[in-house]
Amino acid sequence: MQQQISVITLGVVDLDRSRRFYVDGFGWSPVFEASQIVFYQMNGFVLGTFLKAALEADMNRAGLLQPGAFSLAHNVSAKEDVIPLMNRLAQAGGVIIRPADEPPHGGFRGYVADPDDHAWEIAWNPAWPIDERGLVTFGV
Repeated sequence: MQQQISVITLGVVDLDRSRRFYVDGFGWSPVFEASQIVFYQMNGFVLGTFLKAALEADMNRAGLLQPGAFSLAHNVSAKEDVIPLMNRLAQAGGVIIRPADEPPHGGFRGYVADPDDHAWEIAWNPAWPIDERGLVTFGV
């Protein structure tokens, strides 16, 4: 079986508020929008933001909890890009939940929660190169 992820879908309470965070904050462009879901084409997979009630109905599961015990990460090419992106995400409706600092394992990172409390790590790691397509390679 191929080791890959096709789609990550986040449950959101307010689609317009979520769209503002991802479009104005990250600068991403939706590839599909409907009344209950927005899709963003990423580098090799698709990110969806789906109204939480509609996601629960789609999954046939009620009472999905937020936030979850996970984080998503967006790596940048330069250390100097971390703080400005975190600030832009905060201005677009996010909340800085951990200011940027240097973790013991190296690099530079901070955390921003989107308007639905999904945690995003904004990180730079000199050992993880990012190619021109935005693909990150795990390095040590």
